[in-house]
Amino acid sequence: MGWIRIAQRSTTPPGTITVHEVGGRRIALCNVNGRFYAIDDVCTHDGGPLDQGVLEGNLVECPRHGAKFDVESGRAVVLPAVRPVRTYPVEVEGDDVKVSVE
Repeated sequence: MGWIRIAQRSTTPPGTITVHEVGGRRIALCNVNGRFYAIDDVCTHDGGPLDQGVLEGNLVECPRHGAKFDVESGRAVVLPAVRPVRTYPVEVEGDDVKVSVE
């Protein structure tokens, strides 16, 4: 599938999350101080939508039960989640933000 353009830098300002449909998956694009990270938009604890949670630094909190994930590594860092979320490579070219979901 290769690199897929999913957004422009300006559509996901620092400290925010936007969600994009890519290859049948919901991908949460997170802007951490100008650096972009892409993760599955699904909490591994109960399937909650992570894009509706709070992004503080590099941690996103699930709005349902407070599980937190590191958007850089996908690692679950706060219970009740114990399994990581899947991460995807991100590439920025000019104003285009691209992900690879292979």
